[in-house]
Amino acid sequence: MNGTESECMNAILEMRGITKTFPGVKALDDVNIAVKAGEIHALVGENGAGKSTLMKVLSGVYPYGSYTGEIRFEGEERRFRDIADSEKLGIIIIHQELALVPLLSIAENIFLGNEQARFGVIDWSFVFAQTKALLKKVGLKEAPDTLVTDIGVGKQQLVEIAKALSKKVKLLILDEPTASLNESDSDALLNLLLEFKAQGISSILISHKLNEISKVADSITVLRDGTTVETLDCHREAISEDRIIRGMVGRAMADRYPHREPRVGERIFEVKDWTAYHPLHADRKVVKGVNFHINKGEIVGIAGLMGAGRTELAMSLFGRTWGQNISGTVLLNGREIDTSTVGRAVDNGIAYVTEDRKTYGLILEEDIRKNVTLANLEGVANALVIDDIREMAVANDYRGKLRIRSSNIYQQTVNLSGGNQQKVVLSKWLFADPKILILDEPTRGIDVGAKYEIYTIINNLADAGKGVLMISSEMPELLGMCDRIYVMNEGALIGEFAAAEASQERIMHAIVKAGRH
Repeated sequence: MNGTESECMNAILEMRGITKTFPGVKALDDVNIAVKAGEIHALVGENGAGKSTLMKVLSGVYPYGSYTGEIRFEGEERRFRDIADSEKLGIIIIHQELALVPLLSIAENIFLGNEQARFGVIDWSFVFAQTKALLKKVGLKEAPDTLVTDIGVGKQQLVEIAKALSKKVKLLILDEPTASLNESDSDALLNLLLEFKAQGISSILISHKLNEISKVADSITVLRDGTTVETLDCHREAISEDRIIRGMVGRAMADRYPHREPRVGERIFEVKDWTAYHPLHADRKVVKGVNFHINKGEIVGIAGLMGAGRTELAMSLFGRTWGQNISGTVLLNGREIDTSTVGRAVDNGIAYVTEDRKTYGLILEEDIRKNVTLANLEGVANALVIDDIREMAVANDYRGKLRIRSSNIYQQTVNLSGGNQQKVVLSKWLFADPKILILDEPTRGIDVGAKYEIYTIINNLADAGKGVLMISSEMPELLGMCDRIYVMNEGALIGEFAAAEASQERIMHAIVKAGRH
């Protein structure tokens, strides 16, 4: 018996020759993957490589008959008609956008669609007892009747996993589970996967965070352009991040961050004594007397843990889109400007690329053309009427310059990969020609190849004399891109480092030190 045959015998899941076609696009082309019983199997690839499509085939979102190929689970061929079919066998998928109902309790969410009833009446004492047991398994101490809206994203992710455990999960699929989590919550989730592995539960982990994959994966399957490139055995040899990247993008990437010679000019943007209170709790100060500046042609970073107040600072500056009782002064080229509404902020040359591109950055149902020109309709209008020819020319120009991968400018943005959606958001603000660009988690949920392209765009903006403020939870990203880094903790700026002096250790030390006071 050869190695491949023994691996297949040991596999809880085999997907053979999976091909899935959409109109005009072959999303999957003869994809093969085998997941062993009780292993953590990572699935990696650039945005648009076919990872999510493959998992939708496996979970029954794309039913049998809408693809070709074979799915075998626990040694038998399976033909799923819908998600309920795959869940019955213990195949549970947790999507990047969590499927919880915020205003229901933890217990109600865990058993939603799987109600525990006797004689048509929900047995709440049984539900609460089961919920307590499930929460204990995932390390949550919250009461079962706690509303989901009252717990953080990290804990919500654990509630999703508890929900999966309630369905007797055998194969857990996690799609970018740590994309919105801070470092400690990410570590807790990864350790939980290792505990499940010890209990014999198999997992498929989809993630762009290669350091996390290196930490927990037993095997790594690499997809590129809808095909299987290779499967790597992490126990046979040490798999470096560079090795994974080479498989994903088809080439070695000598440098994750494009080289740039900074040409920093005079002070262009300054914020003085900026304060903002919580929109619902008027006595809770979230941004506390913040002072910072940006010079012309400079990329300035803001580091901090989740909940430090970085997004709240950015949104309160940009048209006061977050918070109440906001005070402070904003200066552009030494002159005070009004940023009290989004329109005034944009008119004064401020742009904000939100961390939540799907909710706040794009109109997903609209095409690329409409989204690109959205923030500067005057730029494509004649006497208040949109000039279709000019709009088309602008959209095509940015599609080419930012290398937005799409069939044409009339493609709906909802059908683009995450990296290409982010390029559309950037195009929208570049067309508005801002002087200051605030980037909030600009590469969240984006693969390493698309990240490099976005970094290049950011560098080009700085080289053109713009001021860039970059918020990121990925410290290597800030260290690789920024000329200067501020550190934020509990709503206040508590440190500042020049690029040459900054390190992950020094930034974390500043945060820990501030937390003691």
